[in-house]
Order: sequence, then C-alpha cells, then structure tokens
Amino acid sequence: MAQATARHLLVSSEEKCEALKQEILGGADFGDVAKANSSCPSGAQGGDLGSFGPGMMVKEFDEVVFSAPLNEVQGPVKTQFGYHLLEVTSRG
Repeated sequence: MAQATARHLLVSSEEKCEALKQEILGGADFGDVAKANSSCPSGAQGGDLGSFGPGMMVKEFDEVVFSAPLNEVQGPVKTQFGYHLLEVTSRG
C-alpha cells in the first residue's frame, strides 16, 4: 500500500492560509510558520504528520497528498477542520 509523509498547517480562514502560503513561498520555513500559526497539535512539530496511507486522513487531504508534487506547498485545502497548507515530503 502507498505511504506518504507530509506536513501541514491548519488555520480558520482562507485569507490567513493564503497569507501564510505567500510567506513560505517568499522564503519563510514551513515548520516555523506551522509552529507559530497552526491550530493543529502537529504544529508543535512543525506540522509533521509522520507516515500514513490512503484513507487515514480526510478525503480532501488524501487527494492532494497522493497526487501533488513532492516538496511544493499546496493549498489552501478546505476540510471540515478549516484551511490547510500541505507539503508532501515523501511518497512510496
């Protein structure tokens, strides 16, 4: 079964998510931005979600994680939890 590792951050608004994406694209470290802004407990680890397979995360997440290019910031991705930025760090 396919496995991926990814990191993400979670915020409550699309506008905030887009602003943070621009910070990261401008050179800010994804992990530092996640620690400072993410409302998910994973934020304390820089947004690291570890390794997981298809179906272990919400559908919207899975669609991005198992199709997006590696090491590129994706999002905003809307789920029932809020708005995410995702970065797929490996897939195999």
